[in-house]
Amino acid sequence: MQNEEGQNVDLYVPRKCSATNRLITSKDHASVQINIGHLDELGRYTGSYSTFALCGFVRAQGDADSALDRLWQKKKGEVRQQ
Repeated sequence: MQNEEGQNVDLYVPRKCSATNRLITSKDHASVQINIGHLDELGRYTGSYSTFALCGFVRAQGDADSALDRLWQKKKGEVRQQ
């Protein structure tokens, strides 16, 4: 919910799984959120990063590694990574 000034005033905003678009509930204790740092052409960290959230279902199926690789391959073109 937003107030008149456009600020979020909700106490809890659920996350969505980056791989499956499922809502990650507050009871999903197997879920993780991973930040992947962006590098410049010399391999130095630029201070920016991309965030990916994976739900417990993806991790329990053993698909977290391939899902994260697929998500990063799609994202790195947008952020001009090699």
